[in-house]
Amino acid sequence: MADTTIHPSFKPLIPLYLLGAILFVLVAFYISTSGSPHWWLILLPLLIDLWAVAKHLALRTTRLIIEGDLIKYESGFAAKQQRTLVIQKLQDVRVDQSVLERMMGIGSLSLETAGETSRLTIEGIDNPGQIAAMLHDKMQHRG
Repeated sequence: MADTTIHPSFKPLIPLYLLGAILFVLVAFYISTSGSPHWWLILLPLLIDLWAVAKHLALRTTRLIIEGDLIKYESGFAAKQQRTLVIQKLQDVRVDQSVLERMMGIGSLSLETAGETSRLTIEGIDNPGQIAAMLHDKMQHRG
């Protein structure tokens, strides 16, 4: 069976990118039509978009890999964090979605294994119910 790689969704960042772009156009229009010396106003939309790009990179460097009987969670751009779970030890698969997340088709997936005190949670993934169903199927067919 092929490996499955899951990244957090970029859908929550779309409004930030749009806000930054709209503010940029409005501020540029204001500065050009009023002859205002307040050129520094352009920094606000640039900072919003810069923050969105930083979040985008953080999301891109976070992934959950389902590889055979292993689940690997990796995150981090410069400093890396990796955690590996064995599907045979998986006890609980939980999906959490707020109303807004349900409308966007995203949610959080939490995994808990036997003998571990902490959960592994990956937030904001697309179709978390399908991922949970796939993991439940793998749990049913474990050796």
